[in-house]
Amino acid sequence: MTVTVQELIARSKAAQEQFAFATQEQADAAAKAICKVIYDNSEKLGPMAADETRMGSPVDKIAKCRNKSALIWHSIKDQKSVGVINRLEEKRMLEIAKPMGVVASIVPSTNPVVTPMSNAAFALKTRNSVIFAPHPRAVECTKLLVEMFRAELAKLGFPEDLVLGVEQVTVEDSAELMASADVIVATGGMGMVKAAYSSGKPAFGVGAGNVQCIVDEDADLADAVGKIIIGRSFDNGLICLGEQTAFVPEAKYDAFVAEFEKQGGFYVAEEAKVQQVRDGLFPNGGPISRAVVGLTAEQVAAEIGIDVPAGTRVIGVKAAALGHGDVLCREKMCPVITIMPYKTFEEGVAMMVENLAAEGKGHSIAVHSNTPAHVEYAGIQCCVSRVVVNQPAGTTGGGSPTNGFTATTTLGCGSWGNNSFSGNFNFDHLMNITRVGYPYDESYLPDPAMAWD
Repeated sequence: MTVTVQELIARSKAAQEQFAFATQEQADAAAKAICKVIYDNSEKLGPMAADETRMGSPVDKIAKCRNKSALIWHSIKDQKSVGVINRLEEKRMLEIAKPMGVVASIVPSTNPVVTPMSNAAFALKTRNSVIFAPHPRAVECTKLLVEMFRAELAKLGFPEDLVLGVEQVTVEDSAELMASADVIVATGGMGMVKAAYSSGKPAFGVGAGNVQCIVDEDADLADAVGKIIIGRSFDNGLICLGEQTAFVPEAKYDAFVAEFEKQGGFYVAEEAKVQQVRDGLFPNGGPISRAVVGLTAEQVAAEIGIDVPAGTRVIGVKAAALGHGDVLCREKMCPVITIMPYKTFEEGVAMMVENLAAEGKGHSIAVHSNTPAHVEYAGIQCCVSRVVVNQPAGTTGGGSPTNGFTATTTLGCGSWGNNSFSGNFNFDHLMNITRVGYPYDESYLPDPAMAWD
């Protein structure tokens, strides 16, 4: 007998009420167990995700399960999320963390293991419960994760209903879940994110990805190319942080292409072949073809009828125009990257801005440069939430041991991307804060002289 959404909500609320006054140690134990079970079962879960969704690299998904689970737990384990979390002595205030309640987590097909893990760990860290709404191509993955998470909670003596999953994958059930939960974390297509924001409940959604990348005159070409290829090819290009268009100094364009091919890229030079790539990825100029999403570079080439050498990691092409002028400047969810020349760094940044205005505004850019002023210039000019410097954006913008970005799987894009937050989603987004204010020993108002000096 199918369990209704309202029955799931009732069970989830009852479990959360039991967990609402858990200690910091208990909340941490639950969050750790969620991350650890993914780490321990990465070799099973990674290939399962690739097989069921029919997208991505099993090897990279295993690495993602291992790395993200360890990184996320390491980043949250010593953080306060229970009771008094801050004592602001100068302001004579206390901040007390409270749970939000039932979290509705919308599971994306592109990341059906690590995103639920991250959202569940964040929810339990803050003494919430969570209900997953699986993507139609990730039903079995989600079902198994729910079973695994519940088993870990049972071992700790916590209510198993802190983690539940919607059994029927329908638009109606997802909508009902979002309207009935206390807060929503929506990671997936823009339609689902829009539905989350229209649900009447607080929601954290993501914006469209289309990461622009610029290589400065002083960058080490071999190093930059290697990192761009890593970011673009990881998980067969499914990552929204993957580099989409690389802007290269005009005088170094040929050297960049030569290095690109040396490191496993295949550059499509003939215009007829470029058009073949354009048509194969975006038939009739419409949405990206589902037939190429999440395939390897060699599989993409075979699908669109282009011969590439064995071992090709990324396909490179030159667009005919910027922004809306060429579909090749859009997000390509497979290992294909657009490579464009620029005359000055300022012109290159302006080109990135134009592409972002067409798609991906608010998300991220990557900068390969040894000139801090240029990095800052790009950060000022581009309306994005993340600027990834001298690193593979695709594997580090969501948090990495190499940088200070918060470890997460959900990337906010601010008002630019029609999101409620800019930055990397973290456990503290799922906390209500009670602020306790004592009177100052001395106050200056209503003395206007002190107010305006």
